[in-house]
Amino acid sequence: MQETKKLYEEMGIRPAVFEFGEKIAESLKERFRSIDETAEYNQLKVVHAMHKNNVGEACLSGTTGYGYNDIGRDTLEKVYADLFEGEDALVRPQITCGTHALALALFSNLRPGDELLSAAGKPYDTLEEVIGIRPSQGSLAEYGITYAQADLKPEGGFDFEAIRAKLNDRTKLVTIQRSKGYQTRPTLSVDEIGEAVKFIHSIKPDVIIMVDNCYGEFVEKKEPLSVGADMIVGSLIKNPGGGLAPIGGYIVGKKECVENAAHRLTSPGLGKEVGASLGILPQFYQGLFMAPTVTASALKGAIFAANLYEKLGFSVLPNGTETRHDIIQAVTFGKPEGVIAFCKGIQAASPVDSFATPEPWPMPGYDSDVIMAAGNFVSGSSIELSADGPIKPPYSVYFQGGLTWQHAKYGIMNTVEYLLRDKVISEDVLK
Repeated sequence: MQETKKLYEEMGIRPAVFEFGEKIAESLKERFRSIDETAEYNQLKVVHAMHKNNVGEACLSGTTGYGYNDIGRDTLEKVYADLFEGEDALVRPQITCGTHALALALFSNLRPGDELLSAAGKPYDTLEEVIGIRPSQGSLAEYGITYAQADLKPEGGFDFEAIRAKLNDRTKLVTIQRSKGYQTRPTLSVDEIGEAVKFIHSIKPDVIIMVDNCYGEFVEKKEPLSVGADMIVGSLIKNPGGGLAPIGGYIVGKKECVENAAHRLTSPGLGKEVGASLGILPQFYQGLFMAPTVTASALKGAIFAANLYEKLGFSVLPNGTETRHDIIQAVTFGKPEGVIAFCKGIQAASPVDSFATPEPWPMPGYDSDVIMAAGNFVSGSSIELSADGPIKPPYSVYFQGGLTWQHAKYGIMNTVEYLLRDKVISEDVLK
């Protein structure tokens, strides 16, 4: 331990911060065992799906051009469908990010005159322009698709009466965002989502229920399709890519929903038959294989951050003892200097671009300046150690990722160092 402590000190972590962090890490060992048990279960699920679909060396080769008869691509989609309990899946490098995957699912399954209902309150910032809440070129609103919203209850649960009031004859698709986004509300558990799905389908059985699954994959033993959702959507540079996928997104669910998305992604009449995998399949397969363990590491980092910052006196969500349903940890500083110092600490702890200094900037898709720290192997990968936040009240930072628990631990301790250096906190709080 003395050798480790010395190396931490060489890397900028003063003894008081190291000892403060070590005490918290020691107190979490029993909880980490439970996370490892979930990771083991989910690891077996992934391997079982690969065995069932006869993943072989030929699946790793890939195609170019049109991508006809791409056995690796088609097998991977069968693996995703079985793993997440869907009828079909679309898993493609041509899906550029999580927002693109969600937009694809929405545009392909909604038609002019339909209405989209968000049953979990305000959607993530980048979806506002997709929907047309903030006017944008090519939004759903431009195609005559209207939007309704049922806010969550103040404590964060579904408001079933508000949902009932918003459902109508034109409601074609209901979206549920599992994670909190840039909001200070709890992440929704799979069981909570299941209760909402059952309620909505009891009123309108034919409505499509889509779950934005970003940041939630492999945190629990169940996924939203297991409790009745019709479609789940996510990004491969988050949990399911395991830190290895360099791009991509997925849509899994009812066959008709997935086929609609495929025909929107490529072209009517072509659908899933085209789309070359371009040599990327080894990263997709191996990333999925690694995903349960990598997600567990990120989850440990989030719990460590919650407990550490709680001890420092800051408001955290979830708190240090709450059950976890995604990998995101929010810390509220109440002033921009805290958000900026935290992100500087994460950037300086990163394996890539540690020498860079993140600054707030008007990032496309957001309504305020945003600061992002992500010195990662895959640009923008938020399953890797990263942090970001909008520079607006209540001045919260959102931390996520960590390919290994050990790196996440170091990154969090480094944020404390930067808060000390920028005089956001004093060393007295470590005592």
